[in-house]
Amino acid sequence: MEKADIGVTGLATMGRNLARNLARHGFTVAVHNRTGARTEQLVREHGDEGAFRPAATIEEFVGSLERPRRAIIMVKAGEPTDAVIEELTSHMEAGDMIVDGGNAHFQDTRRREAALRERGLHYVGAGISGGEEGALNGPSIMPGGEAEAYKAVGPQLEAIAAKVDGAPCCVHVGPDGAGHFVKMVHNGIEYADMQLIAESYDLLRQALGLTPAQLAEIFREWNSGDLESYLIEITAEVLGHTDAATGRPFVDVVVDQAEQKGTGRWTVQSALDLGVPVTGIAEAVFARSLSGHPEQREAARALPGPHGSSSLEDLAEDVRRALYASKIVAYAQGFDQIAAANGEYGWDIDLGAMAEIWRGGCIIRARFLDRIKEAYEADPALPTLLADPTFTEALADAQDSWRRVVATAAAIGVPTPGFSSALAYYDALRRERLPAALVQGLRDFFGAHTYQRADREGTFHTDWSGDRTEEQA
Repeated sequence: MEKADIGVTGLATMGRNLARNLARHGFTVAVHNRTGARTEQLVREHGDEGAFRPAATIEEFVGSLERPRRAIIMVKAGEPTDAVIEELTSHMEAGDMIVDGGNAHFQDTRRREAALRERGLHYVGAGISGGEEGALNGPSIMPGGEAEAYKAVGPQLEAIAAKVDGAPCCVHVGPDGAGHFVKMVHNGIEYADMQLIAESYDLLRQALGLTPAQLAEIFREWNSGDLESYLIEITAEVLGHTDAATGRPFVDVVVDQAEQKGTGRWTVQSALDLGVPVTGIAEAVFARSLSGHPEQREAARALPGPHGSSSLEDLAEDVRRALYASKIVAYAQGFDQIAAANGEYGWDIDLGAMAEIWRGGCIIRARFLDRIKEAYEADPALPTLLADPTFTEALADAQDSWRRVVATAAAIGVPTPGFSSALAYYDALRRERLPAALVQGLRDFFGAHTYQRADREGTFHTDWSGDRTEEQA
């Protein structure tokens, strides 16, 4: 029997659709699942889409692959991934490769890549974004690992990736865990993006009394301008949907507790390690966490709210501008984190290329990613996206609306942590001096942590408990 070009093990929704995508593009695909019924179902229901080679065991699966073998694993992150890797590699030989398409933590990917490299095997940690539809019709793919490995598997991945202007939304990101790191940050930006959209909906509904159906039309209109994106598009769809059982707006029958699978939290944890302020992503993660504590929220219902009011004239247009400005900040913070990881881990990730492959297939695909790509092409060493002339102009145009939105939300008691933190970050960056000088003085007072002066070089300490003379440390 003809050997398979590539294989997929783990045939839940994402794995099954990825295998179908590969088969549709003319590749012979070996397929395997721990529960054989899923393998049989895939071949039975979709066998006419291309050439599949079903395997009942891992040994049979590996044996059906053309050398050097290319096996994609689509299983749950953590211990299940390690278990599948161990089983696969027991039947592999030098030069073979494993592509991990799951949402693995990038540090796990670094560990696995190093361990397999010592055994002569290649390990590619590939972030895949786009959900089940993207897996089937063209995702954004972020593969990391050795350049040699990408040469061997890159053509297959680029073939099945989404295409924008004829270019595949797939590029070799960098060594070891770089691909999964970029996917993690992508998901963190996704958290922030959704939180900002939710705040926009909530503020307009509470302040103006608009129905979900009316808000759906507003989001549809916004999707034709600078805010054009997949998430804005589907927001209109969700808000416009009516629950068949009750006849009520769908959004009103969904429990208001947002879940999370961990990538947003990982992004914030990594940012803390790298010393990068990703305040928008952090607020989005904490907003989900807060929503998941119904007992605290119930106990706090009696807390008094504001008695003030605010002008609601042109609020919808102000919210549109604030949403765009806050999204720019969220993306800027995400790219800052990737830049910091470049220095920490020696990855040399092309930031402009990341913006390019996020233009199609992935959840955060948006019109203004083209502008981000152009910004990094113009200046690869750009210290922050906010300093790019295009974005500086956009933020300047939006800032008055942005401030009115945050003030209005505070006045009427609608929480907008995403908008507020984004504006605070913007204002902190543009300040000539920050109150961190006082913080550093306090640290020196109680802990002798020293400080540096603005007027001369060196590190200093003041004798706060004595005569308050200053000495150079």
